[in-house]
Amino acid sequence: MIQRGKDPARGLWSVPGGHVENGEYMADALKREVTEETGLTIEVGQLIGFLEIVGDPHFVIFDFYADVIGDDPPRAAGDAADVRWVPLKQVEQLDCTPRFTETLRGWGIPI
Repeated sequence: MIQRGKDPARGLWSVPGGHVENGEYMADALKREVTEETGLTIEVGQLIGFLEIVGDPHFVIFDFYADVIGDDPPRAAGDAADVRWVPLKQVEQLDCTPRFTETLRGWGIPI
């Protein structure tokens, strides 16, 4: 989990993520964002689900399973103010971004 260091949702907890750059594949964007925010290298797995937030700006959020490559500890960097491994059963104890825990439950993630 990362604590967002910038708006939107500065100070709230979520999973690493960000924008897909022009010409970039989604899986490559995910690898880049995770590395930028946590220092970790990942292998992207299956899609867990997606969430569309209609507004200005309009967001479409895709969450994927991922495996960490190597055993380096995570470190906060980039847009992340803090980073830590959080057991699923403890996610709700954090001040998370809007709809984060409800979305995970809706996707069948046992939190």
